[in-house]
This record gives sequence, C-alpha cells and structure tokens, in this order.
Amino acid sequence: MMELKLINAKGKASKETLQVSDHLFGREFNEALVHQIVVAYQANARSGTRAQKGRSDVAKSTRKPWRQKGTGRARAGMASSPIWRGGGKAFPNSPDENFTQKINKKMYRVGLCSILSELVRQDRLAVVDEFKVVSPKTREAVDKLKGMGISESILIVTDDLDENLYLSMRNLPHVLVVEAQHADPVNLIRFDRVLLTKKAVEKFEELLG
Repeated sequence: MMELKLINAKGKASKETLQVSDHLFGREFNEALVHQIVVAYQANARSGTRAQKGRSDVAKSTRKPWRQKGTGRARAGMASSPIWRGGGKAFPNSPDENFTQKINKKMYRVGLCSILSELVRQDRLAVVDEFKVVSPKTREAVDKLKGMGISESILIVTDDLDENLYLSMRNLPHVLVVEAQHADPVNLIRFDRVLLTKKAVEKFEELLG
C-alpha cells in the first residue's frame, strides 16, 4: 500500500492521506504498452467514412479511346483506367473500412494503471475529498479553479457525474469532467493535470484492481 496526499478546496496539501494500492498507483511505467493502448483507442474511435472511386465508379465512356494497333501509342481499353488522369483508383478505400484494433482487458487495465502511476511520479495527479459547485454557472467553475490555483488544462474524474459540475465546466476548453468508468488513456495523458475525488479513486480500485 502507498499513500497519496489530499489537497483542500484552496489547492493546498492537507494533513490527510489516502491509502491506495501499489498495483494501481505504484506500477512501473510501460511505455510500449501505453503506446499500444493509446493507438488502439484512437483507431477504435475512427469511423470508415472515406471512400474513393474505382474504375467502375468513374463517369467515363467505356469506348476504346483508339484502335488497338497502328497508332504508335500504347494500347488502351478505356479512359477510366487507373493509370490515366481522371481514372478510377486501383484499390479504392471503401466507406465501411474497419480500423479497429483488439486490446484485451488485462492489457488495457495494466496500461491505465501504468499511466496513473506515472502521473503520480510526475506530480500531475492530485486527490480531493470532493469536487462540486452549487449552481451550473461557468463563472462559478472558473472561480473554483482559480481558488485552487489551477490555471493549466485539467481532467476532473468523479465517481458519479454531478449535473451542476458538468454544466458549469463544459464551456471551458481546457477542462473536462468524466466519470471514473469513462476515463480513457488519451485524456489521462493529454491534460496537464488530473484531479480525482476520493470516491473516484475507490472506483478505479474497483475497476482496475
């Protein structure tokens, strides 16, 4: 077991500490695995919306451009040939292309634990008792973050998404609020800081332990 320091509403370290699992926050950083799960997560989010035209899809005449022999030019069958300008593509991308990459659950969990552990080592992860706002107002959210001394981009992870908190933070481009079960490797890495509530830590231990 290891201890994480808690911060108070003013962003200062409090005297309290939180006992957490070494498996979750004390793991060695596995760069290759983290890279693999990040690439897979982004690939699985892709949708096959791109499409290209093959030679049968191009609006060209099927008439032979010139006779087969005697012209001195290379033989040609139709203007939609892939080697002609304006012709179809030889191996076109289809709109139902599948980009998914398989990552098993154990690898994904270990990768998330590795990221959380590295955030602790880099002093980019903090734990707070709770994080709430009284009303769904962006001004109130800004004042709360300023009061805690937070000016950089931040990911706030809670156990249960509070509607007032979500509505007050959603207009801030450098802030994202998510539930623990929806935290993903890309967001855990891309934000400068990560703020967890105590119940979110418990949820992580339940999900990843």
